[in-house]
Parts: sequence; C-alpha cells; structure tokens
Amino acid sequence: MGCNKVVTLSKSFEESPVPPTPDYSNPDHWAALPTKADMADGLPDGKVADALVASGELADRQTEAAIDVFFLYPTIYTYEPTQANEWNADVNDLELNDKVEQSTIKHQASLFNGVGKIYAPRYRQGHYYMYLTPNKEDAEKAAAIAYADVKAAFEYYLKHYNQGRPFIIASHSQGSQMGRMLVRDYIDGKTLQEQLVAAYLVGWAIPPDYYDSIEPCTAPSQTGCWMTWNTKGYGHYPKYYEQGLNRSLSVNPITWSVDQPSAGYEDHLGGVNAKYALLGPESVDAHVQEGLLWVHPPKIPGAKLARIKNWHRADYNLFWLDVRRNAQLRAEAFLSR
Repeated sequence: MGCNKVVTLSKSFEESPVPPTPDYSNPDHWAALPTKADMADGLPDGKVADALVASGELADRQTEAAIDVFFLYPTIYTYEPTQANEWNADVNDLELNDKVEQSTIKHQASLFNGVGKIYAPRYRQGHYYMYLTPNKEDAEKAAAIAYADVKAAFEYYLKHYNQGRPFIIASHSQGSQMGRMLVRDYIDGKTLQEQLVAAYLVGWAIPPDYYDSIEPCTAPSQTGCWMTWNTKGYGHYPKYYEQGLNRSLSVNPITWSVDQPSAGYEDHLGGVNAKYALLGPESVDAHVQEGLLWVHPPKIPGAKLARIKNWHRADYNLFWLDVRRNAQLRAEAFLSR
C-alpha cells in the first residue's frame, strides 16, 4: 500500500530471524475465511451505500456464492519493526494483523464479497524496505519467504476448501508480485486454468506476454484472463517508470475494454474513501497511458487530493464499485458457459 516515511532496516537478511512458518489449518493464519466473521464481510458506509443495501444490490453474498476468491494483500509491513524479525512479517504479530484487517481486507478484499467466498491467507510479507534496498540479494530472500507462504496457502486452499469450484485470484502490490507468480506456476497452461474466472493482479507491472496460455483481459465479460493497472495522477510518470511500468499492460477499470482506453467521470460507478464510505458515481475518470492508469483529481471533498501524483494506495478504492460489478459480470459469464 506504500508508506510516507522510508524506514531503513538495521540488519541484513541473514542477521534477521525468520518468523515461524504459518499453519494454514489454523483459522487465525487467515485474514479472511468464509467460515468466520472478518473484515472481508463488511460493506461501505454512507448514504450511497445505504441506498444500494436497501435495494438489495449491495450485499455480502459469500454464503450462497458459487465461486471462490483467493486474495493476496499488499505491503502493510512498512513501519519500524517492533520485533527481531525485520525483513519478513510474523503472521502471529497482532499489531500487524490488525493493520492488515483494518486496511486492505476491509477496503479491498470486501469488494469481492458480492461474488465469491473470500480466502485471504496471512503470509510472511517482505518489509517495504525490500523494494528500496541496494542489496538485491536480501530483497530476493525476503520475497522468497513470502512466496513460499503464498504457495503453501494456495495448496492448502485447493486441498481443503476449493472442491473444484471456479475461482478468482485477486491481489494488490506485493500481493500481486506473489499473485502473478502463483498464476504462472499453478494455473497457466495447467488443469487449474479451466477453473480460473479471472485474475485481478492489480498494482504490479506485468508485460502482455508474461503468460504462455492465459490471455490478458480485453473485454468486460471475458473470462479465464488476467489484468492489472497502476494508478497515477494525470500526466505523471514515476521515477521508477522504466523499471517495468513502461512495459506493463494496463486495463481501464471503468471501461474494461482495450477499445476504450479512456473513461470520463460520467462513466464511473463508485469508489470508497479513506473512511470506507461509498462515494457516489461520476467521482473519477481514467485514461490508460503507456502502461499507466492516469486519473484527474477525484470529485470528492479534500483540496489536498489535487496534489497527489501516486494513487497506488487507491488502485482498488477509486474503482471499488466498478471492480465489484465487473467481478460479478465475469462470474456470471463463466457460470453460464
């Protein structure tokens, strides 16, 4: 999700203890499960949300859902470490777990509760510093720990929960770093590809030819495909643009069509703000530009929004209702085949 203050870790990876391996038979090692009450079950607040709830359009439908959603959250471990394990998070860290649940599970994973049963494993995510350190070997080792957990969680999910059901892979930022590899290693060209509704690998640079068999999503109701977008202020190219974003394939999360790279405010369905209140429609525009998704300042209260150049934290939030309805559309198309 990013962080405002850059935290430099005091130890090398080898000097930092590796936290205990998660046990995915333990419900506490999942940030969200359809069998327990968690933040993924929630719905936004506000008058717009209340009206949609009253109409029956906005509801938690996990109980009757015919598909699953395997969700991988972004980097929330961004602050000064409070435990000896600096490079990778401990899934038993109650402080961090609360931050995960109150941010990404509440604001991001919940948007999929209208379409599927949500499974969000806790994993030993790498500290945000692994993206900044000049020591790439340390960064690779931390990422390897995180990916080992993601693979173990997915294997446990397949064996104990999935039961052959269709599924969506959804993720953000570091979660999408892990998610794109998970799709490559377990789904692309494999038997599981037949169960893939779509992969929302948001907030990570992915080139169009990354997969051998799975095609990029180019139309709103297309299934068995993948997509990503990386949101920036209009006209902004970040300093790290040439490190992969310039080669990334971005979809517009309002139009969902390669034939319509631009969408005006009038096309937007709705987002959520920092307080998890549903914003009304026509709040955001979006334009695909050379691997990026550009937005003008959202039409919501807050003068400071006009100065924001990096909207990475809000890749999902800005388009909360657009993504929710698109996931429902793709699920309906998949189930009607």
